[in-house]
Amino acid sequence: MILLRPDCLVFKKAGGEQVPCPVHEICVELVSDSVAPVDKELILNVAAGVLHYFKVEKGKDAVSMAEFSEALERALCELGLPVKLAGTTTEIAKPAGPPRVIEADLNRLAAESGDAWELCFFPRLRDEVRRQLDGSPLVLRFRGLRPCVKLLAGTKRWSAHCQSLNDQIIDYLRTCLGSEKSGNGCSLVVLP
Repeated sequence: MILLRPDCLVFKKAGGEQVPCPVHEICVELVSDSVAPVDKELILNVAAGVLHYFKVEKGKDAVSMAEFSEALERALCELGLPVKLAGTTTEIAKPAGPPRVIEADLNRLAAESGDAWELCFFPRLRDEVRRQLDGSPLVLRFRGLRPCVKLLAGTKRWSAHCQSLNDQIIDYLRTCLGSEKSGNGCSLVVLP
């Protein structure tokens, strides 16, 4: 028996054939046919979540293309992204109005913190979370984590200190979101 790569699922075709394939390749194919423009990084992160759902929570290594498409579409719709993927058969209620995804740039916040770096960064980050939550988003997305960490650490190369600061920022964002009443029901996405 051949061990399946961790980023792969076995997709069952209509004729009974089973083909192993990395999930990100299937997602790019499915989403490229979608009518709505969608951020590729977000799709890949959602796809990783769907992969985790099937492998860990459902205990499956093999799924049909329709089953995977429906799970991916449902996850995207839950994030406020109204997409219709090829191969899905179920109708999923789309959110009314534009998707409520609000985005902020961590690297910009770090640059605006001046010479005080971390001392000013974390209070600015809390203020930014509060400001963004005023828009009642379904998803609060922060971009630029890696460049932000490198700027705050004062380095060009990733180090153990950078990883520690990276984890500290993510934990702080989770804490800020959890402590705000308006953060209930809001998903947090942090992109590198």
